[in-house]
Amino acid sequence: MTYDDAGLLAPGRAGSPAEAATSDAAFLRAMLDAEAALARVQAPREAAQAITAACAGTFDARDLALRARPGGNPVVPLVADLTAAVPEAARPYVHRGATSQDILDTAAMLVASRTLAAVLGDLESAAGALRALAAAHRDTVMPGRTLTQHAVPTTFGLKAAGWRALLLDARDRIAAVRDRLPAQLGGAAGTLAAFRTYGRDPAALVTGYARELGLAAPPLPWHTLRTPLADLAGALAFTAGALGKLAADVLTLSRTEIGEVGEDAGGGSSAMPHKANPVRATLIAAAARRAPALAAVLYGSVVAEDERPAGAWHAEWEPLRDLLRLVGGAAHTAAGLAGGLRADPGRMRANLGLTEGLIVSERLVARFGRQRLVRAAEEVRDTGAPLAEVLGVDPALTDPARYTGAAGELTDRALERN
Repeated sequence: MTYDDAGLLAPGRAGSPAEAATSDAAFLRAMLDAEAALARVQAPREAAQAITAACAGTFDARDLALRARPGGNPVVPLVADLTAAVPEAARPYVHRGATSQDILDTAAMLVASRTLAAVLGDLESAAGALRALAAAHRDTVMPGRTLTQHAVPTTFGLKAAGWRALLLDARDRIAAVRDRLPAQLGGAAGTLAAFRTYGRDPAALVTGYARELGLAAPPLPWHTLRTPLADLAGALAFTAGALGKLAADVLTLSRTEIGEVGEDAGGGSSAMPHKANPVRATLIAAAARRAPALAAVLYGSVVAEDERPAGAWHAEWEPLRDLLRLVGGAAHTAAGLAGGLRADPGRMRANLGLTEGLIVSERLVARFGRQRLVRAAEEVRDTGAPLAEVLGVDPALTDPARYTGAAGELTDRALERN
């Protein structure tokens, strides 16, 4: 039996950069990076070099996982193995002054930072593709839909610009959170007492430690002040929702009876060879449905008692990784979806005609009054006659292409944003 997480039930993240960045090996590497950085900022040069070299070695993640049960976290056995791997003179400096949560929290921030770098790249890629799509279809008229029904005409350019705007909102939130991800160093109860005992300036030590790792230096140890995790959860959940909006619209518009957009490489069916399923949008939509519940667990862990909590901290680990994987996989999938999305202006125009001009009835209310338009709509539905004929007006007045409001200008404005 193998204990590797192969992603068999997770096609949305399988093979994505986020999967590699959040693997057991990646978390183990991040914990070792944290231990090496701690040594470099407080140990004598030779000891720091020895510990850093040992941290570059190979450790058995499965063995650490099994041995983590007695202490409740994998840092305890890792420190034991790391201590055994360095020369005797360096052993007093392994993990000196730190607590397990310092290392695991710092590792989580490193993993998050590395994963978010990939997410940002994929969001930029998807936004770039949507910008091109919006510009190309600035004036491509399509039905606007509210509460599932035709409302008034809009343009596909405006819709694509809206998708892009959400992804840029997500990008900005992810970038801001990533810049603030902090190292963790507080010692046993968040007082940094041990470091002072060893003759170190606690504030300088924390600053140097964070600098070694490329993370922010926190103003306080945050063992039970979980703002960093809550902010990260919020940004990831929003990003999942932003990607989910794109996916939801694509799923609707690619229905057989609508057919206004399509993925460039639809997925096949095991039973129905005629199908081209919108698989990319489906995988993104699945991630968007799961993300809020995972974020809720991280928000719940803000209620962390005492100076280090029992359970609240431990409850974060798997939901955080799952959330990073979901959003990272969805962003990667969205980059491919946006890059290959195909619009069908012919189907859009055909669908605009389904109501025989009623899609622009709002335009005629001022001229004929609501009651007259209601009666005209009934006649159109009963007879199938065009609205212009029923009202005795120039057909241009019922042309959907002539009633898109400020859609073009709104699209232009949206595309000015970088």
